[in-house]
Parts: sequence; structure tokens; C-alpha cells
Amino acid sequence: MRRLGRRNCLATTCLRRRLRLVAAVAAAAIKLMRLVVGLALLSVGLHAQAVSWRIDTLHSSAQFSVKHLMISTVRGQFGGVKGSVTYDPKNPAATTVEATVDCSTVNTGEPKRDADLKTAEFFDVKKYPVMHFKSKRVERAGEGKLRMMGDLTINAITREVILDLEGPSAEIRDAQGRQKIGVSGVTKISRKEFGILYNPILESGGVAVSDEVSIILEIELIKN
Repeated sequence: MRRLGRRNCLATTCLRRRLRLVAAVAAAAIKLMRLVVGLALLSVGLHAQAVSWRIDTLHSSAQFSVKHLMISTVRGQFGGVKGSVTYDPKNPAATTVEATVDCSTVNTGEPKRDADLKTAEFFDVKKYPVMHFKSKRVERAGEGKLRMMGDLTINAITREVILDLEGPSAEIRDAQGRQKIGVSGVTKISRKEFGILYNPILESGGVAVSDEVSIILEIELIKN
């Protein structure tokens, strides 16, 4: 009888231990589930902070400058800038940009020169009516500054470019009640890398048009 009592006691103790173990495992599983759910909600919350914007074509431009005869600078600009931006001020590295520029809008203030720039020797507007930019990565470059790497396509040739950006600015509301921000950007490209090879040699040994082209972007964005 004593042996039977001891066996029953041991069985009861073993059962209690198993129940405690099961309870501990269940409690740990509940905590883990709560952690997973919390992280999922946090991820959703962070993703929700990214806002979609569109480029305000009427108040945006892509300006450029290039040396002429190596002694002066010719300046011009393109209108017809269109595109979309996703931007989260708390996570600028997640910024995405995709934009196009209407090459037929080129304007240097001289109609004959503008007509020449639309020919096959330059932008070949009939064959390639737009240039295209798509961002690949973004990083902080100081207070209120970003550096954006992306692919620029001109005349069906794609090269990576680096844009140094100022902004985006704080949000404001325009007269139509739309939320807007602004951003400025600069970069330099080699026109020859995009197949724009026009380059008559001067008697002095110089060239008519420099290879390096400076680009300035002035962009207004409207919140979708």
C-alpha cells in the first residue's frame, strides 16, 4: 500500500510538472504571437507613412547649361516634366521616383537652335519624344539634403546618374487647397554617353559644344 501511495504521489508530482511545463510553453507562445503581431502592426504603420505625390507639370522644369565655343554658356530648359514620387520624411531611403521629360519642349530662347536640338543630331524628338528617369536608391547627404542614384534614359540609351537634392520642403497648401512640397536637384552628365555626338572641331583646336552638361531640376509635387 505504501508503495502504491508513493507511486501515486510520484505520478501526481510528474503530472503537475508536465502541466507547469505546458503552461510555460503556452505562455511563451502567446508572448511570441503578441511580438509578431506588434511587429506586423509597426511595419504597417511605418509603410503607411509613405505618401504618394505627383509632379506639378505647370510649376516644374529641367534646366540645363553647356559651354559654347569654350567661352560662353548656353542655357535652356525643358517643360513637360511628369511623374510620380513616393516619399516618407522619416525614411527617405525608401523614396522612389519615376519621371519623364517632354523633349519637344526644349527652349533656349533661339527658335533655330531649338529646332536643331530636336533633330537626330541631338534629341531626335520624332524617334524618342521623352527622356525617362527612374530612381534606384536614395541616401541622406546632410541636413535637408538627399543623394539619389537612378537610371536616366535619353535617345534609348540608359546611364546611371547621381542627383544632389535640396529638400523636400515642408508641406504648404496652395490656393486650390492642394498640399504641396518642393525639391531642387543638380547633376552633370556627359552628352556623348547618351549618343549625342555633335562636336565640330574649331580652328583653334577647341570644340563648338562641351561634352559636360549641367542640369538643374526645380520640381513642385502635389499630394495624391
